[in-house]
Amino acid sequence: MPARNEFSRMTDSSDDTLGGRLSAARDASGLSLADVANRIGVKRESLLAWEADRSEPGASSLVDLAGILGVSPMWLMTGLGTGPIQETGDLPLEALKLDLQRLTDAHRECARLIDKIARQIETYEEGHERRRKAGDLDGPVMGRA
Repeated sequence: MPARNEFSRMTDSSDDTLGGRLSAARDASGLSLADVANRIGVKRESLLAWEADRSEPGASSLVDLAGILGVSPMWLMTGLGTGPIQETGDLPLEALKLDLQRLTDAHRECARLIDKIARQIETYEEGHERRRKAGDLDGPVMGRA
């Protein structure tokens, strides 16, 4: 399977039934009815009936379909879970803004942690230097007269 560099999760009002989700996932995968039917070992008409909500696949066929189409079986059944990936360079503007905000927040948090660790190191080094100057690095001297 080729690597997917840019993607967004597809959502659509037609995804409110098993057949609609199945059809959307198949469309997103770029596979034909015949391709998917051949891969799971059913007639093209059976797959078409599933997509039209005239019948439903059995549990094993549902799991096979999910694997072939790159979605979770739960998503096919309920619409919750991992849905199809639509390869595109056109992520919605709001999604891009949200990703940018997340990265900005992560950058700020990294900077805060870097400053905190740098201060801790400085404090440790200052204490170490004070002990060294005081001759306290060797610990208490025992047995000397």
